[in-house]
Amino acid sequence: MAGKAENVQPHDDYGFFGPDSVSWKVWSYPTSLTVGFQRAVVVEELDPALVASVDETRAIRDRPRTRYDRTLRYFAMVVFAGSREMTKAADILVKVHSKGIGIEPLSGEPYDANDPKSQLWIHLTAWHSILYTYEKFGPGKLSEAEETRYWRECAIAAEFQTCDVADIPRDRAGVREYFEYMRPRLVGSDVARSTMDHLLHAEVMLPPTPALFRPVTVLIGRALRIATIATMPQWMREMSGLRQGRLLDRLITPVMKIAFRLPQFNRRVKLALLKRLSPATVPVVAPVLLGIPPSKPITFTPAEARELYGYPKPAEAHLEWRAKQHAKVFEGKQKPSDAGLIESEPILGSIA
Repeated sequence: MAGKAENVQPHDDYGFFGPDSVSWKVWSYPTSLTVGFQRAVVVEELDPALVASVDETRAIRDRPRTRYDRTLRYFAMVVFAGSREMTKAADILVKVHSKGIGIEPLSGEPYDANDPKSQLWIHLTAWHSILYTYEKFGPGKLSEAEETRYWRECAIAAEFQTCDVADIPRDRAGVREYFEYMRPRLVGSDVARSTMDHLLHAEVMLPPTPALFRPVTVLIGRALRIATIATMPQWMREMSGLRQGRLLDRLITPVMKIAFRLPQFNRRVKLALLKRLSPATVPVVAPVLLGIPPSKPITFTPAEARELYGYPKPAEAHLEWRAKQHAKVFEGKQKPSDAGLIESEPILGSIA
């Protein structure tokens, strides 16, 4: 069983944060890889360039289960994985994203999943959603010092993306300013609304369920949908075409607080639930939840890890390959190569 300590392999080191970090405190709570993750991937779709890339690949429609599993695994790796494993994953993700290029249909402008602005939007939406759902459905607000550290750690994690770390807000006010800046740039297009609604049906991401337990799965999916919408501001709901009354917003909060508090008391139950949600994520999170120390109890900075393992900064990675992908799509009018996606399978999980 995934929860048995003897079957769990320790990480090589503490990666980039470690047990004293605020990131471990927040991201290890059950809200993070459930409603927090769902909120992040739903809200992201309001970016026209991002949703164009998602819609073009069709991954969340054709293979929602594996797409969910791989993305959740990567989210967890950033915070919990060892330095070598995470640095390698960040490098291969650039090659995976090289496939996400094309023409955004609303503006007619080219989009690129490796674009720094797109990566900044994805990164901040994720870290904000994880913290917001922790506060709303978990233990509550962090102390001022903890929150300052959380956003500082968010900036460290941003070094695994192609965005500029200098653009990462360092406090709640800065995050609000960023979302206000983005608000007029977001679009609730038909594609965005359809994609968001699809992602709000959590049951499509789950493995097949025996008929006897299917009603329970549907109920859980419905609760997650209500909880996710309850975290979205009114303007975002209107843009997304999502309707939900204030009464549901209020009622779902105590329900989710209790639901998330129960597995928090039992690490093995939490792991069992995670195995159901995302099997590929279990090896990343299990050593942390079970308190299994790494081979070397040390942390690195992303720069130290890149130098140690021989990887360039993500913004400078695979430039020749990315240029070939651009030429193939924008000049040759062909589909981009799947080579990066296939190469990522040993690191991020199967795409089958």
